[in-house]
Parts: sequence; structure tokens; C-alpha cells
Amino acid sequence: MTIKDLNRYIKAILENEDLVQDVWVRGEISNFTHHSSGHMYFTLKDADSRIKSIMFAKQNQRLAFMPREGTMVLARGSISVYERDGQYQFYVTEMQPDGVGGLYLAYEQLKRKLEAEGLFAAERKKLIPQFPKAIGVITSPTGAAVRDIIITLQRRFPTVPILLYPVLVQGTQSAPSIVKAIQIMNERCEVDVLIIGRGGGSLEELWAFNEESVARSIYASMIPIISAVGHETDFTIADFVADLRAATPTAAAELAVPHHLELRQQLVQYTQRLHRGLFQGLQAKRERLERAKRTPFLQSPHKQLIQPTERLDRLTEQLHFRIKSCFARAEQMKMKLEQRLSGFNPTEQAIYAKRRAGNAHRQLLQTMQTLLKTQKFRWDSQLRQLDALSPLKVMQRGYSLVYDEKKQKLIKSIAQVQLGDVVNIALRDGRIDCHVWAMEEKADGQGKGNN
Repeated sequence: MTIKDLNRYIKAILENEDLVQDVWVRGEISNFTHHSSGHMYFTLKDADSRIKSIMFAKQNQRLAFMPREGTMVLARGSISVYERDGQYQFYVTEMQPDGVGGLYLAYEQLKRKLEAEGLFAAERKKLIPQFPKAIGVITSPTGAAVRDIIITLQRRFPTVPILLYPVLVQGTQSAPSIVKAIQIMNERCEVDVLIIGRGGGSLEELWAFNEESVARSIYASMIPIISAVGHETDFTIADFVADLRAATPTAAAELAVPHHLELRQQLVQYTQRLHRGLFQGLQAKRERLERAKRTPFLQSPHKQLIQPTERLDRLTEQLHFRIKSCFARAEQMKMKLEQRLSGFNPTEQAIYAKRRAGNAHRQLLQTMQTLLKTQKFRWDSQLRQLDALSPLKVMQRGYSLVYDEKKQKLIKSIAQVQLGDVVNIALRDGRIDCHVWAMEEKADGQGKGNN
């Protein structure tokens, strides 16, 4: 046989043995691991031996507590072989804490969980109405608690209606019964406050009020809830979640409604206080009126008006003076503004512009005449200077100018002519044409190039 075949054969033997296919085992949890897949892997052991165990997620979702290292438990399941490792294991399908100690462990674990979520927070608790119009009671219809609650309510506040919703308060179906009652009472909205509870008992008997479903239903209720479970020393999860905890069912009824005799006594006290207050108030106002009658104002009111009248006259005079002053300042301001405005009058501006244009025209004429005189004087002076330098003036003294035949060039030297050439001589009063018959050059030779 192969190893696989051998392990499979042993597994078949174990699975066909009825004794180990549905067995309860008591032991202590060790090597506990809660895998991310949801499966729980652990070892169950006692003083003499141990066995590998596994509880799949589908089964452990129904656990009322979270297993921990060292927890004593009662586990139900079957024995089989894990073929790959050749190791037999205990496959747990159901588990509960071992004895009352286990119940207390489950109670503490749920308490810490709900407290961490804020279900016990004082700021979220609803106020119990002082004068409820109707009261709902969720409890067993046959127990002593319901009689104590009803008797106490009728004795303290006979007119308040009581709506009883009977439920199971012990056993596996008690928690769903209580949850359904809370939901229905909230849907109907017929009461202003709910009392949930039962009489005393052991931890197992009170366990319905330690269930997580009941705690969350109380937390979700829109109607304020008073928890009254067991005796004064009994504390359940419902007590911590409820809006108000009562030590006993009778105490819950006393907390739910005021006593009608106490209300009547309070009403009498309030009536007496109201009468005293009214009497004292009237007395105080009467004394105040008498003091007012003795005041000088009421005894001689006309005298009290003398000073205010004089003050009114002074204020009236001051008002008239200030009004006149304001009008005078306004008139002055008006005149100033009119003067400033007249400067911007188009007619005045046109006259002023015309006057300026006339002045500018006269100044321009004067400037032009002065400029013309100055330029004429300069012209005459320059003409005289030019006339003095004119060759014609020299010619009047007997000098003449000699040009070539074409009258284009001035002859300044004998080198520019030859015998037989025709020259033109310009005199003061005319011109003459001459033939050159003879030429004579100066001995020092300086005549060349000169007149």
C-alpha cells in the first residue's frame, strides 16, 4: 500500500466508528489560532494527553463567546484523519465554556466588546419621561415580576395605561422572544417607556438578558427602556445597555412613574408657594406705590417741571442760534460756489478768451512791427555795407573792369590775352569793345595775374 492509501484506509475506519463520530470532549484550549479565513485551529488537552482540533468558520460563527488560550471548554465533534500529514484530528462542530465559569467568561467577553463599541456610553442614553402617557412591560406573564410591576404602577399612578407583552425569559427561545417584543413595541409606538425584566435566578436562568441580540435590540430602541432583571446584586448586559437600570422589578415601576400622592402633595406645596408669592408680590408693589406717593414729584409735580422747562427754553435758543449759524455758513458757501461757478460760465469764458485773443493779437502786431523795424534796419545797414564794397563804387572813381570777348571771364593778367584779341571794358556808365594792339609786361614780373 502507498502511504496515501494507508492514511485513507485509517480515515475510513475512524469515520465508520459511531463512537468517535459524535462525541463530547472536555479539555483546555492551547495553541489557539484564529485564521484570517475564519477557521479556528487549537489543541485540546488535559493533564495526561492532547489532540489537534479544528473548528471551521461556518460552525464557530454561532459561538456565544470567543475562545482564548487556557479556556476550559466542552467541545462536540468527530474524529478523522488529515491524509496529507497522516495525523488524526478532532473536528469541532459545537463548543461552550465548561460550567458556570465558562458562562461568566462569555459574559465578560461580550461586556468588553459592547463597551468598546459605545453601547454603554452615558451620552447616548435617552431620558425617561417624567409623566408617561402609557407604559409597556416586557416579561413573563406568569412570574412574580409582572405582578410586582403592575401592582406598583397602579398604586403609584393609577391612571397610566399598562401594555403587557408576554415573552419567554428563560431557555433557548427567550432571547429571540425578547428581541421580537422590543421591535413590535417600537413599531406600534403606543407607550412612552418600556420595562424589561424578570425575577431573580442563577446565571444560567438570567442568560437571555446577556445575549448580544437582546443588547443590540435595547440599544436600537427608540423608546426609553428601564432594565429590571433579577435582584439588586444581579447585573446583566441588558442593565448596562438600557437607558436606566433598576435593582428590582418593583424599583423599575417606581422609577417609571411618580407617586400620585407625592404629586398631590407637591401640587399643594406649589399652590401655597404661589399664594405666598402673589401675596408678597402684591405687598411689595403696595409698599412701592406708597413710597412713590411720598416722592416730591407726585406731591408737587408742577415744581418738577420748572427746571426742565427752563432747560427746554435754553435748548430751544441754542437750536435757533445753531440753525441761523448753519444757514449763514450755508449762504457763504453758496456765494463762494456761485463765484467759482461763474468762472466756469461759457459766456464769461468766451469773453475772457476773446479779451486774451485781442491782447495776443496786439502783442503779435507789436512784436511783428518791432521785428520788421529791426530787420529793416539790419537790411539797410547791410545794404550800405554792400554798396560800399560794390565794384561800381570803385568804378565811379575812374576804375574799369576788363572781360574777354564773350563777357564771361574777368581778365586779371596780360597772360590771359593775346595781340589782336577783342576785349570788353565795363565802365561806370557803359561798355566798350577794344582790339589789343600792344601789350607791356612790368619789369618785376608782378603784373602777371593782377589787374
